[in-house]
Amino acid sequence: MPPKADINKAGWEQSEFPILCETCLGANPFIRMSKQEYGRSCGTCARPFTVFRWNPGAGSRFKTTVICQTCAKVKNVCQTCLLDLEYGLPTQVRDTALALEAGAPTSDINREYYAQNMESKFEGDKSLLGSSRTTSVGKEMLKQLARTDPYYKRNRPKICSFYAKGECTRGTECPYRHEMPVDNALSNQNIQDRYHGKNDPVANKIMSAHAEAQGLKPPDDETVTSLFLSSLSSESTELSVRTTVLRSLPSIDANQLRSVVHVAKSRCAFVNFKDRSSAETAAQAWANGLEVDNERVAVKWGRSKAKTAPSATS
Repeated sequence: MPPKADINKAGWEQSEFPILCETCLGANPFIRMSKQEYGRSCGTCARPFTVFRWNPGAGSRFKTTVICQTCAKVKNVCQTCLLDLEYGLPTQVRDTALALEAGAPTSDINREYYAQNMESKFEGDKSLLGSSRTTSVGKEMLKQLARTDPYYKRNRPKICSFYAKGECTRGTECPYRHEMPVDNALSNQNIQDRYHGKNDPVANKIMSAHAEAQGLKPPDDETVTSLFLSSLSSESTELSVRTTVLRSLPSIDANQLRSVVHVAKSRCAFVNFKDRSSAETAAQAWANGLEVDNERVAVKWGRSKAKTAPSATS
């Protein structure tokens, strides 16, 4: 019985070639690739899909697809590394710069249903991200951070676990790298966080470094949770500033915004958050500025409150 005729296989995916970035595909133009229909379940929607496996080139490890093509088209990412196909960046960086809201569900109950509905909306290989509203500030940020050249070092073999324990006896014949693993935030990565753009350590490192390069290094005082907006338009109001702030930060809940203080005479505003993490997320998203009422405004961290000296007692 054909797969599509079987009601149990109606949502399963068949494909002839994977959706890959240039880095994962490798530098070898004469690549050999194996194909296995319904070889595994998708790492995000859990639907069976066609799995491809290949070796990108000499000195590289074998790579395989980990998500289905429907999920890859929804986010416009590579099926193997889950990085954006246009900019070569994690989805969290792209979504933060373009103020895109993560629409894919994360629960096991409706993610397969969502994937089936999204599959019917695609026209050929077209992604749905092109229809979203973007700003020139976000596009400028992505152009500065984009990785246009392939980074084949990412295809290296994984570290030999026996070597790390001091038990590897294969020497130079070992297909894995003989290096000691480094325990840091980048060593704790997973498919779900990378795909949905939540708490991705690689994305956090990229955005924090870019914010510091643009002069938005978080102050040492942890109590500072305010950002200062200057050069506002004369037509800006407190409501327009608040609306723009919430629209540009879809990953932050509206309740995390404490207040917006607009000073019309000085054409500036203070955006106050309830916690430090929300303020740092906003600073990273507004590293290249913020568009308010069709005007690009400058963003700076607020200043620490002056500590009052204790009164002298007689």
